[in-house]
This record gives sequence, structure tokens and C-alpha cells, in this order.
Amino acid sequence: MRWIVLLLVSIVLALSFFAYDSLSPIKETIQVHLQFSSTDYGLLVSVYSIPNTILFMVILGGIFADRWGIRKTGLAAALACVLGAVITAYGASDLFVRGGLGHTFLSSFLPRFSAPLKMMVLGRFFFGLGAETLNIVVLKILVKWFKGRKMAFAFSLMTIIARMGTAAVLILSPVLIEAKTGWATSLWVSAFLMLLGFLLLLVYLSFDRRYPEAAKENADDFRSRDIVALLKNKSFLFICLLCVMFYSAFFPFLSFLPDLLHNKFQLSLRLSGALSSLMIWGTIVFIPIVGWFVDNKGKIASLLLYGSGMLFFSHLVLAKTSLTPYLAIVVLGLAFTLVPAALWPAVPRVVDEKRVGTAYGIMTWTQSLGILAFPYLAGRITDLSNPGVGLEEVQSGRAFLDYSNTSLMFAGLGIMSFLFALLLKREDSGKSGFGLQLPEKRVR
Repeated sequence: MRWIVLLLVSIVLALSFFAYDSLSPIKETIQVHLQFSSTDYGLLVSVYSIPNTILFMVILGGIFADRWGIRKTGLAAALACVLGAVITAYGASDLFVRGGLGHTFLSSFLPRFSAPLKMMVLGRFFFGLGAETLNIVVLKILVKWFKGRKMAFAFSLMTIIARMGTAAVLILSPVLIEAKTGWATSLWVSAFLMLLGFLLLLVYLSFDRRYPEAAKENADDFRSRDIVALLKNKSFLFICLLCVMFYSAFFPFLSFLPDLLHNKFQLSLRLSGALSSLMIWGTIVFIPIVGWFVDNKGKIASLLLYGSGMLFFSHLVLAKTSLTPYLAIVVLGLAFTLVPAALWPAVPRVVDEKRVGTAYGIMTWTQSLGILAFPYLAGRITDLSNPGVGLEEVQSGRAFLDYSNTSLMFAGLGIMSFLFALLLKREDSGKSGFGLQLPEKRVR
């Protein structure tokens, strides 16, 4: 039963990843057809995190998952994802651009921003409203089915399946933009797949009701002092801070990576997307090995330290050298294998299971702060680093964007990630440590 649950919820997460990353491989196409600057594109990526940071939705989502359970919370989150994906696709479509429903209204205010940008921002807002909470629901599902039963390995398998969504969209989107139905077909496909994910979640929920004892939840009333206790937990705080630095240097960067490869190395859009997907496919191969290692050997803090160091190295190579991009991408893929495989299973080791949803909510909120800020900053730095370089020049091949300063910003985040990994390992070696270096059976 556990493995069927794992498969179902992992596919749901993979389809949400497909929808989230649907913009990155077609950045230039979006800019050309909708006349977006890199700053506009960065805003479109960043707005995803507004409901989870400014509105604290992801923390509330974790609390809801703990108090109301995964059924109600999961359905509401998945429905918001579907709505957001549909609105995003509609905002990019010819139907809307040529004066469709809502175009006149959105054109009536904030003239600095175009109506398509506003509609797509609205869609990404709704998608962000549900996506991170859906992620927490999936994590909580796996904790309650797998805690004490090779949990890190289960998390690794979930990550493999989920990342197939990212890898698939990096390859498929550059192909789908050439469809006879128009370039926005790629975004409509993302919306359809998100709807499929919602339907698969319904299948899991019927399964969950059929086996209530096997899937028993430790629900309890929420108390504000639970958050205070979490914030006093130094190990948990270091995990959160490491999380925001590491993921801020990865996911926002991934939104710019195909365009970086296209401009710095003059690769085609298709090849840039396929090359970007290599690090995802690499993690698919190696992450179950790391998950098995965490369960049986431990060394969580050490793995976080090594992965953070690799992250810094890969960004520095892209920023300051002309070495083949394969080297940086392989190293970045290794980093994204080690850190997530160790980071997320670390949380149930340092917090009580009844509060794991709230803990994941706080952790994801800190992560969302970075995902909110750094795509916009990356877009802004890219624009400022390329004064006078227009879209027509880039598209025609007469000029190429310089991403050196943007990559240096991400390298700085890698340094901070390494620092917090070092502090976590030092804290765990003290008397108050939770045994992050120990194998799972010795912790239990």
C-alpha cells in the first residue's frame, strides 16, 4: 500500500513541477511574443512566491494540514494550482492578447505593465497559492506512511518522479511552442497536466479513506506555542536557512539557465533546454542511492555541506570561466542530488511528527522568500548588465546577453548555503544534537 501511495502522490507532484517550470525553457519566446523585458519575466517568476511569503499561505497550509488533515488541505491546494495554470495559459494566448475577456479591464490601470503580463501574474499568483501547500501535503503523506520505514529512500523516490516533471518540460516546451495551434500550446499542455494531477489526488484520497488505520494521522489542535518551540530549535532554524539559500540558488537559476546557455554558448533553444534537463536526469539516477545511504549510514549534515560547496563551485564556473557548460551542469546536478535527499528527511528527525506539517510550512515559507526575491533580482541584474541590448538584436544573433553578474549572485547564495550547513553540523555534534549523522535505525 505504501508504494502505491508513493507512486500516486509523486506523480501529482511531478505534474505540478511541470507546470511550475513551464516558463523557463521558453523565456525568449515569451519575451518576443509578449514584449516582456527580463525584469518583467523575473516578476512573472517571482510572483509565484507572494502568497506564500507576504500572505504566509504556506505556513497556514502546514497548519491546516496538521489540524484538518491532508484531504481537505490537499484538494484545496490542487484546485488552486489548476486554476492558476489555466489563467497563466489564457493570459499568454492569442485569444486574450487580441482583446479577450478581461483584456480591457486589465489595460485600464498600471499602464507600465501590459495586460498579458498582469493576467499571467494573476495566474502564477493562484498557482503559487496552492503549489507549495500541495508540496507540504505530499511530504506529510509520506511521513505518515513511511516514518521508520526507509523514509529517506521514499523521499528520494518521490523526488525522482517529481523531477521527471521538470526534466520533461525542459525538453518538451521548446517543441510545443512550434505547434500549429501557437506557441502558447506549451502552457495549455501544462494546465491540462495540472488538471490530471488534481484527478490523481482524488484517486489517492479514495485510497486513503479505504485504509484509515494504515494512513492514520496524528492530528491535534494548533497552538501558537508550537511555532515558538520550532523557532527556538537551532537545528531546525539552520535547516530552514540552508533551505532558502540553496533553493534560491537553484530554482530561480533554472528559470534563466536555458537562456544563459543560449546566449553564452550560442546553443539553440532546444539544445539549451535539453542540456538544462541533464542535471535533473542525473539526480533521477543517483538520488535513490543517496536516500538509501541516509537511511542506513546517516551523515545528513555532511551531505548538506558537500552539496552546498558543489553549488557554489558550479555557479562560479559559469560566471567566470568559458569552460564547457557540461562541467557546471554535472556538478550542479550532484549538488541537487545530495542536498534535497538529506534536507527534507532531516525535518522529522528534529521536530515532533504531530507538528511536521507546520515545520514544513515554516521551512517552505523561508524557501519561498528566496524564490520570490531572486528571480526578480536576477532579471534586474541581467537587464542592468546589458544596457542597450534589445530583444531583436538577441533574437537575430547580432548580440548576446551577459549573465556573468547574475551567476555571481547565485554563487554568493551558494556560499551562504555552505555556511549554514557548517553551523548545522556543528550544532548536531553538540549535546542538543538530534543525530543527523546517525542512520535511521539508531535514531529510532
